[in-house]
Amino acid sequence: MTNEGIVARPRRLRRTAALRRLVAETRLAPADLVQPLFYREGISEPREVAAMPGVVQHTLDSLKVAVDEAVAAGVGGVTLFAVPENRDELGSGATDYDGALNTAVRTIVSHVGDSTVVMADLCLDEFTSHGHCGMLTRQGIVDNDLTLGRYQEMALVLADAGAHVLGTSGMMDGQVAAVRSTLDEGGYHRVLILAYAAKYSSAFYGPFREAVDSTLSGSRDTYQQDPANRREATREVVLDLAEGADIVLVKPAMPYLDVLSEVAAVVSVPVAAYQVSGEYAMIEAAAANGWIDRETAIDEALISIKRAGADIIFSYYATEVAGKLPS
Repeated sequence: MTNEGIVARPRRLRRTAALRRLVAETRLAPADLVQPLFYREGISEPREVAAMPGVVQHTLDSLKVAVDEAVAAGVGGVTLFAVPENRDELGSGATDYDGALNTAVRTIVSHVGDSTVVMADLCLDEFTSHGHCGMLTRQGIVDNDLTLGRYQEMALVLADAGAHVLGTSGMMDGQVAAVRSTLDEGGYHRVLILAYAAKYSSAFYGPFREAVDSTLSGSRDTYQQDPANRREATREVVLDLAEGADIVLVKPAMPYLDVLSEVAAVVSVPVAAYQVSGEYAMIEAAAANGWIDRETAIDEALISIKRAGADIIFSYYATEVAGKLPS
């Protein structure tokens, strides 16, 4: 039996791996990827994060090794988080010159210079005893405007430590404008702001909270975005751009690919997306149980984020994947 009536045969383009590679519409490059890394104060050797197999809390020495590996793999950058030994209501460690994050940034920038982009998380949650991203009122409510002052102080210390990019992840109204004005007044015009513009209140952050030993009780629903809302994300992005953001980010990535696509369609600055800890942990757990093929799932997840419009992808797989990609 013949099927002479079939004129269009799209399968011809899928016949071999070489053909599929030739006609691929979306490509991932090492420079698209950013590797998140954790430094923990007061430990003598790396400590594994149980909920994130393969991810550790680093010492300064092992942190330098991890950054060297990322640079060698060709990743676009690294973003640093810190786990301090002590926390208080004010998050004092965030603005301490010798605080955990500032020490990590200074160490890494001194170690690698401009050979990769060194980013730092500008938020108080890792440093506060209550685990929230801002200052609390006596009633336990996050005070937006009081928090902005602390972010400004933190921005100056991180810029002085040498960070190339500051990730404003706290989701306070006006945070980008506050940080930008402070950086400019302090002479740090060249420091970029990566605005966590569309950061959702998500269950997918769970393993990350173990990675930073979060002390949070309750939720961040009053300042992070409602997962039910899509248009609100565009509003947040537009506001952050007007306030001086250089890059905008959507977080998490895969559960919000629709949001990512819409953001990418309306902005002219680089768009980033964060493949968060829960996304990573699900792949690892399913692969460990033999339910999915690990490497194929990783590749498919990352290419879906790129396909949706991300120019930059934050991923705990960054170094691993970058090392396998053509440069």
